Amino acid sequence: MTFRVGLLGRGTVGAAFSELLEERAPTIEAAIGQRPEISGVLTRSEGDFDEVVAGSDLVVELIGGVEPAREYILGAMAAGKHVVTANKAVLSQHSEEIYEAARAAGVQLRFEAAVGGVVPVIRVIHETLAAAHIDRVHGIVNGTTNFILSEMTRTGASYDEALAEAQELGYAEADPSEDVSGRDAAAKMAIIARLAFGVPINLDEVPYEGIEHLTADDIAYAKELGLSLKLVGTAERLDGGISVRVYPAFLYGAHPLASVGGSFNAVTIESPAITEITLSGPGAGGPQTASAVLGDVISAMIPPPTLPAPAVPQPLVTDVVSAFYLHLEVADRPGVLAQIAEILGLQEVSVKSVVQKGLGDDARLEMVLHPVLESKFKAAVGLIARLEFMRSAPRFVRVIEETFEESP
Repeated sequence: MTFRVGLLGRGTVGAAFSELLEERAPTIEAAIGQRPEISGVLTRSEGDFDEVVAGSDLVVELIGGVEPAREYILGAMAAGKHVVTANKAVLSQHSEEIYEAARAAGVQLRFEAAVGGVVPVIRVIHETLAAAHIDRVHGIVNGTTNFILSEMTRTGASYDEALAEAQELGYAEADPSEDVSGRDAAAKMAIIARLAFGVPINLDEVPYEGIEHLTADDIAYAKELGLSLKLVGTAERLDGGISVRVYPAFLYGAHPLASVGGSFNAVTIESPAITEITLSGPGAGGPQTASAVLGDVISAMIPPPTLPAPAVPQPLVTDVVSAFYLHLEVADRPGVLAQIAEILGLQEVSVKSVVQKGLGDDARLEMVLHPVLESKFKAAVGLIARLEFMRSAPRFVRVIEETFEESP
């Protein structure tokens, strides 16, 4: 029996998916009794949407972006077709509308490839851990930025040099802004938070920071303190609400994310029922994403599916506790450190360690600070920035101090 697959978009991922489906079709047929075949394709230059949908049992959306992808997904569902998508942009901004359309039409919606490449974080959160009370999901969900930071750490390259290498190898787009600004990771964390906590959250509600401002000096001095630098996404229950955010952070070596290098992604899921599990694998590339898409197609061929339960609003927490690394360029004269320490103390910011480097008439201070409310830390940084002996604007990066130990 043939299972007809309509394909919307045949770029890098779409072409890789078509090739993989054709290659694996005999094996799939032998396993489940149905043979998936591409029944129609829609691109900018070929195909008709209505005809592709009418001739399919399932539609794979690999166009990307918000529109017309959203319109096509809703249209396919209204026609009674299952949908598989790798589109994080549309899901992070219109998930509730799309989930409701799938429920109303009684069709499946699968989107493993939208988050984490081949790392099965969506399936694990939504299905495997459906009975667990998840407290936090914490991870590296953008392979491009992880590659850039890994190269800066490994070779001492500047941000611009590492970005150029990522573009040359195909890990970064010609316009890398979605990745390096943190917006891509924020979209993925919005999707994860919706599944983990049942909270309606839009991409626009997720604060994010990127890696463009980070320097080779930051990484070099952090290495002296036993730290590694990652772009981290966090979604967690906090103070009676939910906090979702993306930010660069220094990790100590024992943290499960600290050793994840190159373009790999990794996600740690924490719950009282399981303590924590970490999933890791390639996070970028056409073949990898195509593999996750085909996995979703196979899942959709085997009913019954489940959709996320209707969302329940909860407060969003934005002022959270974090440790920080603080980089200061100052005049090298008596009393400077004392004034800085006084300002930090007035804002209840405690210093854990300090490294000072002389630069002739100037000096560089590298501090690691104990955990404190972000609002208090940023208030202190704002006051320090106005001091007359400052030679440049302060730079800071969050530090994740926790580690995880194996259960006995």
